[in-house]
Amino acid sequence: MDIVPESIEAYAEAHTTPPNELLAALAAETRATMSSPQMLTGAVEGRFLELLVFGTGARRVLELGTFTGYSALSMAAALPEGGRIDTCDIEPTHVEVAQRYIDQSPYSDRITIHLGPGLETIARLEGEFDLVFIDADKPNYARYYEAVLPRLSARGLIAIDNTLWSGRVLDPQDEQSRAIAALNNAIAADERVVAVQLTVRDGVTLIRRR
Repeated sequence: MDIVPESIEAYAEAHTTPPNELLAALAAETRATMSSPQMLTGAVEGRFLELLVFGTGARRVLELGTFTGYSALSMAAALPEGGRIDTCDIEPTHVEVAQRYIDQSPYSDRITIHLGPGLETIARLEGEFDLVFIDADKPNYARYYEAVLPRLSARGLIAIDNTLWSGRVLDPQDEQSRAIAALNNAIAADERVVAVQLTVRDGVTLIRRR
């Protein structure tokens, strides 16, 4: 089940600044070669993430779930001078594609890919984050949330992807759906934060600390 009707999604994409040639090529390769191409961030959400970085002035970005690198490259385009992105994934085939496209981009010195479990990467990295994008394995979403929340800078944001999960959060019947639904409920009741759940693509929740 689509959250946004296909015709409306197409209209939104048609009225969004299109991706550059490198991102378009990355999207095409992802759709042609990856076993789960629906995980691709895509043009609309990619621009949304880019504008989040631009609007907040985020200098330190953490991404959990690199996939083929579309979202990292989108966010890197808006980083201020000296800004950087740490992104992590556990799948070597994803990392190979992402690194290849990052190396072709103007942002190769701004993006570092960490191959390994996200929680280990979070623990290993030092300092605070201005923006954290969570788009990794759904059963660990709550653990990622708790790990990064205290690491946010004063005006930092967390963006969590797939929080509507094609509507399956309304009646969760499987492990991934139950994990996302439980996190949604926990965030809504969390007095430490202010959050808004958006119907962008498959649902994006934005969170800041109070």
